[in-house]
Amino acid sequence: MSLFRARLASSTLLRSILHTPSRSLSSVAVENVESKAIPSWKSVMAQMLTQDISSHVGSCMPLSNMRIGTLIHNIEIRPGQGGKLVRAAGTSAKILTEPNRSARYCEIKLPSGVKKLIDKRCSATIGTVSNPEHGTKKLRKAGQSRWLGRRPVVRGVAMNPVDHPHGGGEGRSKSSGSHGRGSLTPWGKPTKCGYKTARLKKRM
Repeated sequence: MSLFRARLASSTLLRSILHTPSRSLSSVAVENVESKAIPSWKSVMAQMLTQDISSHVGSCMPLSNMRIGTLIHNIEIRPGQGGKLVRAAGTSAKILTEPNRSARYCEIKLPSGVKKLIDKRCSATIGTVSNPEHGTKKLRKAGQSRWLGRRPVVRGVAMNPVDHPHGGGEGRSKSSGSHGRGSLTPWGKPTKCGYKTARLKKRM
């Protein structure tokens, strides 16, 4: 299923469509034109507005219109930017604070367990992403991994010093002569061991 989100129609456009002089029936009434009682477009719109769609799976709306404890996915980071978070198969996030409050931000718990503050104007889709068995799928052979475009992963300690900072030395040693040296990336930057890579603003 595609996770691309279409832009919402403006209220001016909807008002111009509904208040067209030549338009006597709503779209729902046109579909039910064979029925005996044809409702007016005003009654149909009133019924649609009063209907609670904040609990329907698959509904896309701003976070301010959702309830606390709702499972959501395909969340925007900035209003109108498009879904960026929680798009993997079988994942979902949870709303922890009441979005209807006066606060501008809503606290959301991501699948990793991280709690993030997101603008209430950002849109999200209610429900969980499909295909939850994707993570439990086992590959039959090494060639099947290559079919998916995944190349082999070689440990740094198995390389030479010219290829990786962990390379060289006698035996399985990644210190290369200096004891207590932490893990490094192939480009010499610190990694693992609790090293923080995200900026403070990005963690909000």
